[in-house]
Amino acid sequence: MIHARVTTDPLSVTEHENLVASPTAGAVVSFAGVVRDHDGGRDVTSLVYEAHPTASDVIAEVAADIAALPGIVSVAVSHRVGPLSIGDAALVAAVSSPHRAEAFAACASLVDEVKKRIPVWKHQHFTDGTDEWVNSA
Repeated sequence: MIHARVTTDPLSVTEHENLVASPTAGAVVSFAGVVRDHDGGRDVTSLVYEAHPTASDVIAEVAADIAALPGIVSVAVSHRVGPLSIGDAALVAAVSSPHRAEAFAACASLVDEVKKRIPVWKHQHFTDGTDEWVNSA
């Protein structure tokens, strides 16, 4: 099973873990990338993620690549776009497999590949009144 999406909806780690749960999986590994209150030594007040129209296709391709790895049962990954607050999940991923080693490795690869390949940018606003655009990686 593969679940991949780009959405404006809040993300839930539990939802992603439930999506990949299976009687054949002895391991479920999850990750939440959460909006922090600082970046590069500056305090962040808010941010907005924006996605290229191909972002949904790219995240689906990455999820399919990870799901095709040996021993992987299911993959679920979502990236949130729009305005996010400090503490909100921006990227959530979960992977299941019969054994933990494969699940840990696949989840790490899933997160790394999404961040490397997805055309999503964040517009950060800082307490000093400045702002910047950066790639989601």
